[in-house]
Amino acid sequence: MFQVLFHVFARLATVVIVAGAVSTSAFAFPIAAPGTEGLLVIATGGEIKATYQGNSAAYSNDLYLDSTFIFNNHATPVGTEVSLGTFSAGTELIFRLHVNNTGDDFFTGPASRNPDGHAHARVESGWLPNTTLVSFEDLNGGPFDYNDLSFSFTNTIAAVPEPETYAMLLAGLGLLGFATRRKKVSVM
Repeated sequence: MFQVLFHVFARLATVVIVAGAVSTSAFAFPIAAPGTEGLLVIATGGEIKATYQGNSAAYSNDLYLDSTFIFNNHATPVGTEVSLGTFSAGTELIFRLHVNNTGDDFFTGPASRNPDGHAHARVESGWLPNTTLVSFEDLNGGPFDYNDLSFSFTNTIAAVPEPETYAMLLAGLGLLGFATRRKKVSVM
C-alpha cells in the first residue's frame, strides 16, 4: 500500500513540476518586473548599447530613439546589439514603439505620453549590471502584460518622473489659461 501511494505521489509531483516548468517558461525572453510601468530611462553616461531580447507579438513593431530606427521585432534576430551613441549622465532617453499594423505609437515614461493614457513600457533598472530592461505592450487599451517586446540598454537606469516636472507643467498650463482668459476679457 505504501509503495502504491508513493508511486502515485511521485507521478503527481512530476506532473506538477512539468506543468510549472511549462507555465513559467511560456516566454523564452525576459520581461521587466511588474511595478516598473511608466518609469523613465535615464543615461548614466557613456556609450549606450541596445540589445534585442525577444518578443511574443503577432504585430510588426519598430523601436525608435527619437527618429532613429533601432529594431523591428520580426526582422531583427534576438541578441542583436546596436550602439545608440554616447549620452551625458542624466539625459532622458524616450523610446518609441511604432506598431506597423495599427499605426499606433507608444512611448517609455508616463502614461500621458500615450494615446490611450496608459503606460506601455516597464523599465527595470539593474536587470543586469549597469543594464536596464524595457518591455513593451503593443496594443491600444491593453491587456498590459508587457510581453510583446523586450530590449535592454547599457549605461542606463530607471527613474520615477520627478514631482517638480509635473508642478512646472501644471504651473505653465495655469499661466496659459490665465493669459487666454485675460486676453478674452480685454477684447470684450
